[in-house]
Amino acid sequence: MKLSEVIDSMLSTFVTSRVRRKIIVVFAKYPDFKINVRGLAKLTKEDPGNIQRELTHMVNGKFLIVTKKGKTKIYQTNKQYPILKELQSIVIKSQKGSHPSKTIG
Repeated sequence: MKLSEVIDSMLSTFVTSRVRRKIIVVFAKYPDFKINVRGLAKLTKEDPGNIQRELTHMVNGKFLIVTKKGKTKIYQTNKQYPILKELQSIVIKSQKGSHPSKTIG
């Protein structure tokens, strides 16, 4: 088993929600990324309702920051999140050796 598979398996153990893992990957890997619910749903190929629920948890947990642009909520990484560097390290390690794709998922 490759190291990236072991780390991905470990991430799956601690973050049991597939949707939440995908969101963590996006925002940890690209901390300057800003997106709305529909855009993130399309990117991750997940249901917008599931995305919204997980985003709400992540905003409440202070991992993400939400701002409003008109009626649209825009989400981005909270760069002051205490374990952001560690999450980024885990995400990068879990993706080494995997093939890049245009979408997350």
